[in-house]
Amino acid sequence: MPRIKKSAKPQQTTAQQLSVLIKSARQILRKDKGLNGDADRLPLLTWVMFLKFLDDLERRHEEEAELDGTPYQSIIDSPYRWRDWAAQPDGINGDELLAFLNQDEAMRPDGQRGPGLFAYLRAQAERDDHNGQRSVIANVFKGVQNRMVSGYLLRDILNKVNAIHFTRSEEVHTLSHLYESMLREMRDASGDSGEFYTPRPVVRFMVEVTAPQLGETVLDPACGTGGFLVEAYDYLARQVKIPAQRRQLQQDTLFGQEAKPLPYMLVQMNLLLHGLEAPQIAYGNTLQQRLTEIGHDQRVDVILTNPPFGGEEEAGVKANFPPTMQTSETALLFLQYIMRKLRMVGFGADKGGRAAVVVPNGTLFGDGVAALIKQQLLKDFNLHTVVRLPQGVFAPYTDIPANLLFFDRNGRTGDIWFYELPMPAGRKKYSKTAALQYEEFADCLAWWNDREEGPQAWKTTAAEVVERGYNLDLKNPNAKQDLEHAHPKDLIASMRSHEAEVQRLLGEIEKLVGEVAA
Repeated sequence: MPRIKKSAKPQQTTAQQLSVLIKSARQILRKDKGLNGDADRLPLLTWVMFLKFLDDLERRHEEEAELDGTPYQSIIDSPYRWRDWAAQPDGINGDELLAFLNQDEAMRPDGQRGPGLFAYLRAQAERDDHNGQRSVIANVFKGVQNRMVSGYLLRDILNKVNAIHFTRSEEVHTLSHLYESMLREMRDASGDSGEFYTPRPVVRFMVEVTAPQLGETVLDPACGTGGFLVEAYDYLARQVKIPAQRRQLQQDTLFGQEAKPLPYMLVQMNLLLHGLEAPQIAYGNTLQQRLTEIGHDQRVDVILTNPPFGGEEEAGVKANFPPTMQTSETALLFLQYIMRKLRMVGFGADKGGRAAVVVPNGTLFGDGVAALIKQQLLKDFNLHTVVRLPQGVFAPYTDIPANLLFFDRNGRTGDIWFYELPMPAGRKKYSKTAALQYEEFADCLAWWNDREEGPQAWKTTAAEVVERGYNLDLKNPNAKQDLEHAHPKDLIASMRSHEAEVQRLLGEIEKLVGEVAA
């Protein structure tokens, strides 16, 4: 068996050097006329790092196979591996490099004509599966376009990224933090990117109190860039004691789905950087699945998610839901899906699944389909906690107030506890430079397992909610409701939230009237 030629051992890159390297790469990207802001630059840097990561992973698996004396089949063939076309500083450059990436057929680095790089990668799903990794690669590059117009600047980027060693845990750990900060910047740079990102303190709090355990399955059906899955992975990794548990965490625990190509690529990279070698992220619209077709074998133990809200789904998607439960509001469709996906007691399970879900205020006070969903939630589930977040936590993406719903499938709802997270003393609003901090959840975490009513906490019963027409938009009875001293922006945001719900309901009524008239 031929021996694999070992490359020279790379020198350790310090956290400071890695930060400087990434900063330098981003400065190069700013020079290219084809890229428009961070919303273009970060995706390009992501797919470049993705390919370098895959090659480093392949090298490690090749060496492991050699030590075991077993053959290894590469995921990516020569001459499409990073080492074949990107690793040499004086490798293909300029227009030749752009043609190799972009064209369906091009001159390859080995001097032969064949599929261009992206065309080759997109065709990987047609090959025999490689533990699902080839399908992942094909889906990632379905939505990738090289927007750089200078092949020389692109060569500079390749040379910078080639200095990152994805085989070194210290570098990957540092890069994962740098990558998280870039995702936040991307959210701030583009309004549409806000839907990809939930503030990390909110995510961490939801994971901590939901407390997933090894042996359970965890799902985010609208995973965006993967914040919930990353935090759940880190939480579960602390429980790993033996190799079998590590395999279980890597292969049988974390699942997600994402409909848009850009966040699909970003979540793959985010999870890879945090240590999940083969992320199990489905590509496509979660709501395309007919609700009644979700069987017991497809249900999960834990759902952690911030589903999109304010969107409108097409008629074909709404048809996947029961006629009386159809609505154009994306958040309400996702809530129905989440309820259906939770594991039931019995059918091999001694306890029901549990969920932590971010919802807008409209879900709490909405009637119509929203009320029917809440009726089912109280009857068939245990809605035990609603955490009301302060105004502006999700700014600048949205000023609509948000809430965290916690429920499980262990009996019907009795008491419903509310906890109102206060704005820090002296703070009037959140901003990019003054964002929500995890420490602000400290009192709520202390209260979680030892509950009693107080200035921030109160409870009601399911029966009282039914009497109110399933309105869960309860004000804190233990706090002074003094509108005269409320900040004008808070009042405006609250009114806009209610107005948006009213407009949505009016729109649905108009559609119904039109259908009847027709």
